Amino acid sequence: MSDEILINVGIGETRVALVDDGMLRDLVIERSVDDSAHGPCSGGTTGASLVGNLMIGRVERVLPGMQAAFVDIGLPRSGFLGVREAQCLCELMGLRDAGKMPRINDCVREGEKVLVQVLKDPIGDKGPRLSANVTIPGRLLVLVPHQPGVALSRRIEDEDDRARLTELVERVGADVAASETGDDLAKAGWIVRTAALQADEAAVERDARHVLETWREVKERAKGMNGPATVFKELGPVQRVLRDHLNEDTKAVLIDDADAFVKARAYCDAVMPGYADRLKHHTSRKPLFAEHGVDAEIETALSSRVDLPSGGWITVERTEALTAVDVNSGSFTASTNLEQTSHRINMEAADAIASQVRLRGVGGLVIIDFIHLAEDAHKEEVVARLEAGFEGDRTPTQILPMTEFSTVEMTRKRVREPLDRLLLDPVRRDPNKTRATVAYEALRAAEAAATENPGQPLSLHTAPDIVTWLEDSGLMPQLRARLGVDVTLTAVEGARRHHIDVAVMA
Repeated sequence: MSDEILINVGIGETRVALVDDGMLRDLVIERSVDDSAHGPCSGGTTGASLVGNLMIGRVERVLPGMQAAFVDIGLPRSGFLGVREAQCLCELMGLRDAGKMPRINDCVREGEKVLVQVLKDPIGDKGPRLSANVTIPGRLLVLVPHQPGVALSRRIEDEDDRARLTELVERVGADVAASETGDDLAKAGWIVRTAALQADEAAVERDARHVLETWREVKERAKGMNGPATVFKELGPVQRVLRDHLNEDTKAVLIDDADAFVKARAYCDAVMPGYADRLKHHTSRKPLFAEHGVDAEIETALSSRVDLPSGGWITVERTEALTAVDVNSGSFTASTNLEQTSHRINMEAADAIASQVRLRGVGGLVIIDFIHLAEDAHKEEVVARLEAGFEGDRTPTQILPMTEFSTVEMTRKRVREPLDRLLLDPVRRDPNKTRATVAYEALRAAEAAATENPGQPLSLHTAPDIVTWLEDSGLMPQLRARLGVDVTLTAVEGARRHHIDVAVMA
């Protein structure tokens, strides 16, 4: 849960910060231009995410040895469709034997078109992960057209609540489906989202009708498409975060762009009118993320070292195989014995590790080398503290008990590229930010200067490769139009990549 949602809408970039108890818990960044190609991004974390989009694709290859197929959805790399994600196609055709996993060549054939949904954005040299078992998300419910039954969010734990919601959704879903004409929804199912806990029956019915109408439109559009083509686009980052994260625990949503605020308010009025008054337009002269300390927390998340309150620190090193975390006591020495000192540092480290793993978007295997502990009770307390740091985290995480060597292994599902892969250049050391990252910082610096000096033309001085990037990106005309003043670019020969200076022109 997040008690504040901060939304920064800039030129070519939208950043969303989820803040809880004054600490940055999660960060979403979507850009229209990346480093690899100056133009609209086709997906991944360096552009608008494709996750949730419904696409008409063409099956390029069927690989029985892998029990998978590769599907062309119009991206540089074909999408991966595994047999588990394709088996609903056999069920729709009545070809699946009960209790048996079908073969991939029973599900799809080379050259045929297929409706798929993007589960994971392209990561590195891997194409997107796809599923033919598509879903249509609403705020309270998710429609699963090809899979009957009712499933509930794992975060709905109370058995009475689970029974009540299951009965409600079964009844409402059946009533709404029966009222639809021309649609075979006998095999449709529902996923009940955590937000349904706070909703009444009328709200659940509205949400069910909304997602069914969306599914009807998707099927109509798909009929006339040969592919590859996009049939349905997931909501943009602002509306998506409101749908997925705005709830009773949210005290405020601050948005620093007037147009984005108006659209967000309209979305809330239509979909969740009871929460519309929590949206606020940030009009302070100080940039939103700077005023709330988010920029500083992002810089910490890009560093390998994170300091602890008592004087110790943790180091976080990510490799292709795993993420290694080392805990160091530094200069801290308690007045008690070594075991007590180690226990205190490890408890602080557990808090920091959970926070950094979530914020950095770390996935896969994580190995944590805590300071040695001798007492089993202390080991259990540290692991419990680490587990507590992942409460409310939407990404599945498994944490194993601490070993005799005071190491902990944990796994976390990979759902996106980690933050450092988006913002940092892996082949540079200092400064190590990508050209795009520095360029967007320069754009924000220009906006801040224009706020402090309204109506005054500006000159943006930065390194030559950043000037080239900005000139080729197509973002400078947008900046000038937004600010209403002329902004010139000046390359500073010999300047380091992160050099940014904005001068007010006389």
